[in-house]
Amino acid sequence: MTTASAGYDPFDFRSCACPACGCHAAAPFFDGGKRPLATLAWPSSREEALNMERLPLDFVLCVSCGHIFNSQFKYDDVPYSDKPNLMFNKGKLWAEFIQGIQGNIMSFLPQNPVVAEIGYGDGGFLSSLARARPAGRYVGFDPHGAISDSNLIELRQELFDPVQHLVKLRPDILISRHVLEHIANPLGFLQKISCVAAAMRISVLAYFEVPCIDRVLTTSRTTDFYYEHSSQFTTESFTRMLESSFSEVAQIGHGYDGEVIYGFVKMGARSPARLRHTEEAHNFQISTGRSADTITQQLDEIHQSGKRVVIWGGTGKGAAFINHYQVDADRFPNVVDSDADKTGTFVPGTGQEIQSRDWLQANAVDVVIVPTQWRARDITAEIEEMGLTVDSILIEHNCRLVDYYAEQHPYRAAAS
Repeated sequence: MTTASAGYDPFDFRSCACPACGCHAAAPFFDGGKRPLATLAWPSSREEALNMERLPLDFVLCVSCGHIFNSQFKYDDVPYSDKPNLMFNKGKLWAEFIQGIQGNIMSFLPQNPVVAEIGYGDGGFLSSLARARPAGRYVGFDPHGAISDSNLIELRQELFDPVQHLVKLRPDILISRHVLEHIANPLGFLQKISCVAAAMRISVLAYFEVPCIDRVLTTSRTTDFYYEHSSQFTTESFTRMLESSFSEVAQIGHGYDGEVIYGFVKMGARSPARLRHTEEAHNFQISTGRSADTITQQLDEIHQSGKRVVIWGGTGKGAAFINHYQVDADRFPNVVDSDADKTGTFVPGTGQEIQSRDWLQANAVDVVIVPTQWRARDITAEIEEMGLTVDSILIEHNCRLVDYYAEQHPYRAAAS
């Protein structure tokens, strides 16, 4: 049978963001129709079971990294607060895998480690680590996790917040097991953790573990697809997600006969690009806050001086400037635009009527404010061609209004 006769359409793509790599192209993979929750509902009667809400299983495959995910998943449809989501597996093979991972983790830790676990569930994994090295501090985060009276571990029924908890705990290792497949945006969650660690300028080891769906692709089994597991990781998609989130992927491995994939990653000190971009954002936020105060004060002084003012540009960047700096119509009623088609319309948000630039022929002004700096050369040329005389032409530059002709800025120098 050829792919054409099988109904294969190489152009059938969905536009939806991959939770593992961010690519926005995915191919239809498994349409399971609408089905009830499989692990969290726990109906107490046959009638309740039959009347359960059906939710869509519309799994697609990312064409970039091979990640498989439910494009219709909504986290709010999953009642984690009502029912526990605890993995039950007391088999010998599973116990051997867990013991091996715990030994691997302990090999990285100092004698008095600080260990944080995201989604501790019943607390068993964290307790085992604490019993192996009781001198350390072991803190778990899970808003719907178990309660423990053990003095070896500290279980917090709350969500893990990287900004708050990484800063306060500074753990030697961060652990997350079988959590990422349940959340809508695992890539975003991991990248937030990584960015916080970079901002702290410390190196943090982390261990992440999820089910591996590689075998599904070779055996065509369907039991893996239910609503609560919105993400289905392949080896490729899991690795790509970690590599795009952290400064170093130290180890990728499989366990439990290939049904689980895990990774050890290092983050924090070796993320100079993310730290630089974070600082750029912070600096811009500070400078724009300063410009709001300075330019607002300058505008108020211009108004109080009694000078006649016109804003040149009433839509787009002009409207953004007018609204951001609260250039209201009472104090600054005059707005013109080079585009004749805008004549007779009004500035969004503040309501000044936009006049043609020719309005200036009959209405002399002292000050022209040009919000769109990159058009300032063209606008000053229009002013000269019209034979207009003004005291000053002002543009925004480095957090204040500057005189186009009298002060230094990059928008006039480009003309030479």
